[in-house]
Amino acid sequence: MSARLDARALRDLVLDPGSWQSWDTPIEIGADVPAYYAEELAWAAEKTGQDEAVVTGEGRLRGRRVAVVAGEFGFLAGSIGVAAADRLIRAVERATDEGLPLLAAPVSGGTRMQEGTIAFLQMIGITAAIARHKEAGLPYLVYLRHPTFGGVLASWGSTGHVTIAEPGAAIGFLGPRVYEALYGEKFPEGVQTAEHLAERGIVDAVVPPEEIAELADRALQVLSARRTWHRDVADAERPTPEDGTEAGLVGADGADGRTAWEVVTASRREDRPGVRRLLRTAATDVVGLSGTGVGEKDPGLLLALARFGGAPCVVLGQDRRGQSTSAPLGPAALREARRGMRLAAELRLPLVTLVDTPGAALSVEAEEGGLAAEIARCLQDLVMLQAPTLAVLLGQGTGGGALALAPADRVLAAANGWLGPLPPEGASAIVHRTVDRADEMAADQGVRATDLWRAGIVDRVVPERPDAADEPVEFCRRLGRVLGEELAGLLGRDDGERFRSRLHRYRHLGR
Repeated sequence: MSARLDARALRDLVLDPGSWQSWDTPIEIGADVPAYYAEELAWAAEKTGQDEAVVTGEGRLRGRRVAVVAGEFGFLAGSIGVAAADRLIRAVERATDEGLPLLAAPVSGGTRMQEGTIAFLQMIGITAAIARHKEAGLPYLVYLRHPTFGGVLASWGSTGHVTIAEPGAAIGFLGPRVYEALYGEKFPEGVQTAEHLAERGIVDAVVPPEEIAELADRALQVLSARRTWHRDVADAERPTPEDGTEAGLVGADGADGRTAWEVVTASRREDRPGVRRLLRTAATDVVGLSGTGVGEKDPGLLLALARFGGAPCVVLGQDRRGQSTSAPLGPAALREARRGMRLAAELRLPLVTLVDTPGAALSVEAEEGGLAAEIARCLQDLVMLQAPTLAVLLGQGTGGGALALAPADRVLAAANGWLGPLPPEGASAIVHRTVDRADEMAADQGVRATDLWRAGIVDRVVPERPDAADEPVEFCRRLGRVLGEELAGLLGRDDGERFRSRLHRYRHLGR
């Protein structure tokens, strides 16, 4: 654990030099404050040079105007009372009114005990102000510092669009000293740490203070982009369609010359590029997020912020590297996907889903974890999402795990991508009582990308020449260009018309 930075030192490290402007007005100690508490407040002010446990204001981050609220642990352990809460709420409301991204750096022992229940209830007002900020489509980034506990963590510390933490920081709800006093034993070691919470998918990453500015800048490049995105910009950045892809079907250098079984086989190649390769090769400003935010994390799903061709989006990608027979896609992955959907909805960002799964888990744990219900909730959330949506059949598209991420305003497919209710072997076992006719079932069910295009399920097929595994870099760049073009088109459409068109599409699909 490095030496603790106070609020001012952290602010000066993260913001552009000389850009800070305080929003704080002086706080006076009221005449009705008990003498002992007034002495504590005066001592804290003398010790820290601050008049409360939070500082608020604005500055510039890599040239971008941002609002900042930061805790000061030296002032009565960063505890939040009525005056501190009022300062926080006013700052959040001003950030909302002025359309500014909000950066928060909590550090606190929790509620100010000297003020009792009325201080405890201030967390409601703080949370409400942040909820209104997010409802306005404005980004909220949180950096949890050492230590952050109690009501602060349970309010403004846990509602960020992106939440990162200081290395070695102690973070938790019930402080270890209180736990020991109440239960007569020490709290288990290693649980209330930034690193453990990152492993559990409660925080997105553990980042040292000197790297905050870089990560926050990348995140805001995506999170703030929709507010400044215009159709003329989209058109200027839109790549020129190649090889007949404007029409949708790509013809001879797509998968039309391959049998359905050959397509399925190609999609299963271990060296086939997946979502990670795509992001590394074709995206910019990538910020990886982690987990559901409520203690679950599944390696089968990758959640990130990114830009393709300048167009911002939230990415939900089924990660082929994170799925195996022993660890298939589980319900936690779909709950993580739903976090991404909420993020897209709050920030009005396009959502890109990348389908690439051999199938969701078939296990006792998956059943007890509500897998079927999570598939249903994903379908509901995706179909009703007000933000633009773009789905890509990147590889295998097996069963409900694939279906959960398939509905979208526009659906693309890699030439060797496919979608079916079961793996062809499973469908063969049901229909023919043997897996030996899987190739026939794949053909009969029309699972290929080109079959799906003819059926109106897929809007556009991206070529592979002849296989993405044989040209991983070129394929990823090709797909990235198409994603940039498609996202630009979606961002240029009227939101109401686009949403109505999506509902009409799935009401009449196949009819």
